[in-house]
Amino acid sequence: MNTAVAIDHVGVAARDLGPLTAAYERLGFALSPIAQQSGRRRPDLPVEQWGSGNRCAFLKHGYIELIAILDPALYDNTLNRFLDRYAGMHILALGVTDEDANLARMRAAGIDIPGIAWLERPVEKGGPIAKFARLPFPDPPEGRVQLIRHLTPELVWDPRWMDHANKAIALEEVILCSATPAETAARLSRLCGLPVEPDPAGGFLMRLPGAAAAAGPFAPVMETRVRILEEAALPTVLPGVTAPASPFMAGMVIRTEDGGVAARRVLEGVPTVETPAGVMVPPTHGAGAAVVFA
Repeated sequence: MNTAVAIDHVGVAARDLGPLTAAYERLGFALSPIAQQSGRRRPDLPVEQWGSGNRCAFLKHGYIELIAILDPALYDNTLNRFLDRYAGMHILALGVTDEDANLARMRAAGIDIPGIAWLERPVEKGGPIAKFARLPFPDPPEGRVQLIRHLTPELVWDPRWMDHANKAIALEEVILCSATPAETAARLSRLCGLPVEPDPAGGFLMRLPGAAAAAGPFAPVMETRVRILEEAALPTVLPGVTAPASPFMAGMVIRTEDGGVAARRVLEGVPTVETPAGVMVPPTHGAGAAVVFA
């Protein structure tokens, strides 16, 4: 298939990994071990170790990447540039089943992409190496927006770190806002090869149809959504949230297996807000990203 099929993951970025991961552990997520990244800066360059690293909350469908700078002496994987805009969500990765077919489609659409970008990292210190094929949109203002296929999904979606106290099971929706939502929606449509439609709140909505195991080896076929809202519409979906910059990756909706019952229990003592989709942790407690448990 030569289109995106599912939300694979989002990335929440900070300069310091410790406070970032502590915030998400407080929200009831179990996290994978620290993994420092390696990759090629361009398809024609050798693999090198990067200064960036992550811990992740792997769900049955998709995951949340918590990414920061582990070694400032090494290539920062553009994190400093992102963080100069704001701390929070800067990565949106959408799953594909065929990177070569999508590369051909993107080039036919006039996207100036040099080729498949390869990334790898150990799943844990001294452990096996997970590998990924990536198709990043070149320097979009929204952040790191890319298509991805996991070459070793069984290594990263490890049941050892998938038992979440909040009963999270799926990354169901990502919410962006923009002063020019039509431009952002057009870029995402070109990247994904999928149409957009009007969003009832104001802006645009992209539906990803789903595919078995497209967002992890345990992932069912399910629709996921990317919403690109007008700035004035953002508080109607994420109450109290305002954009520190435009475009802005504002938040995510996490599907739970019990309708948010366990999440509400875990979140006792954390300020929360009711939203149309579920209970929201505001960006002040989500490391710059709003997290809604549905």
